[in-house]
Amino acid sequence: MEKDNANPTILNTSQLPTRKGKKGRKVQRSAGPRITELMRKPQYLSDPFYDISWSGSDDTASDDEFTAEPIDEQEVYDLISTISDPEHPLSLGQLAVVNLPDIDITPTPSLAADPNALTRVLVKITPTITHCSLATVIGLGVRVRLEQALPPNYRVDVMIKEGSHSQDDQVNKQLADKERVAAALENDTLKGVLDKMLETCV
Repeated sequence: MEKDNANPTILNTSQLPTRKGKKGRKVQRSAGPRITELMRKPQYLSDPFYDISWSGSDDTASDDEFTAEPIDEQEVYDLISTISDPEHPLSLGQLAVVNLPDIDITPTPSLAADPNALTRVLVKITPTITHCSLATVIGLGVRVRLEQALPPNYRVDVMIKEGSHSQDDQVNKQLADKERVAAALENDTLKGVLDKMLETCV
């Protein structure tokens, strides 16, 4: 099968945006006991015969380093940049089909925000060429990946970046039509393509 774009521009993985090298996110992944409960001073150490400083004795110690941080644009990018392109053995990040500046989360992520509030994630994709015949499939791959990975209160919208495709209006209508998306995902052939695209996601 002839490829739409036989010679795409390829970014080196070292050029892709990453959180590596920066201060890592500390997220409490379980709703188990607070760290201060686990580190509370044993009762016998309260005995007057023991005068030992116990690092966990302050039950009001802050658990800030274990509080969950909101999902941000970098995290969304990390989820979708490793999706394989349906034509090339390369990721959407390497082909610059998905780019960090083209991801928008509203309302803006904030620790103070209600974690269950409806949040919109908009991803604008940039096909490698203006007449890419697989733009809709790529958009579906991005949508499926995010809908599988994000919490249920996140609404995912995927669209073609303005001016990057000769039929961007038509492709955007297809990607925004929930019934067409649902029908497409029931197509075994298309589902096989999407599964292959998502195999590289971790």
